[in-house]
Amino acid sequence: MRVLVAGATGVVGHPLVGALRARGHQVSALVREESRAGAPEADAVVAADALDRQALLSAVSAARPEVVVHQMSALRLLRDDPAGAFALTARLRTEGTANLVAAARAAGARRLVAQSIAFAAAPAGDPVLDEEAPLYVDAPDPGWAATVRAVAELERLVLGGGPDLAGAVLRYGTLYGAGTAYARDGGTGQRVLAGKLPLPEGGSGIMSFLHVEDAAGAAVAAVESDATGVFHVTDDDPAPAAQWLPLYARALGGPPPRTVPAAMAPRLLGWFMAHQLTAARGAANDRARAALGWKPLRPSWRDGLGGE
Repeated sequence: MRVLVAGATGVVGHPLVGALRARGHQVSALVREESRAGAPEADAVVAADALDRQALLSAVSAARPEVVVHQMSALRLLRDDPAGAFALTARLRTEGTANLVAAARAAGARRLVAQSIAFAAAPAGDPVLDEEAPLYVDAPDPGWAATVRAVAELERLVLGGGPDLAGAVLRYGTLYGAGTAYARDGGTGQRVLAGKLPLPEGGSGIMSFLHVEDAAGAAVAAVESDATGVFHVTDDDPAPAAQWLPLYARALGGPPPRTVPAAMAPRLLGWFMAHQLTAARGAANDRARAALGWKPLRPSWRDGLGGE
């Protein structure tokens, strides 16, 4: 098939291009003009800013894709400009997705596969949730609420592309592996190595991890499937912070995380990380296994988190 990967220089998009080509697909990589030099080896490279509707329409039309894969974000900016990274990512999830849907339809694509996140659910109910759980659009932190609302809009746009553009949303778990925040040289890895990520008392927030190679594998499965809807793409081992954070620190060779009162966590860690470590829910991957025929090659974070 002819497949266009939007966001092809990203931590998942880059290996995804190679994985699709290895399966015999003809792959076009969509990148920003200033990122062309970092594009992966592809059958074609087209350049456009997803927020420039006309440029995007032209680039996607030139690629003539049957399937479009949306892997766009601005999280590359996180280390230098966290606020800017989240704000631009929200625009890519809303304006950028709307433009990509329009471009895919205009180019005659029949399918759109888009990345989302599996850790945006409201912290209510069971420790591990399925795809029907409500998103945390009314989170008390304005930044996280805006992020989740942008995720909800992305999913609405992708799934509402019309009868001629089938949509599949892949809600990735917390990514680890090369190029991620949880790599040794990533932001979270460096924080843990420096002993600057304490564990709130209880550490009951549940994390569902996903290796970047498994994220790419799930995208390949979704490209080749006819299944539509929302799918949690996570490993098989959701775990509370009280388990994963000490083991992660040990794997990195860092100091054991010190314990702090849970009430102090938002001030010490910021609202989002405190939420992740104390209240977040995990995500069940049963639907992706059944509908996409996908399963993680790394079923547990215990075998690799902190090793890259």
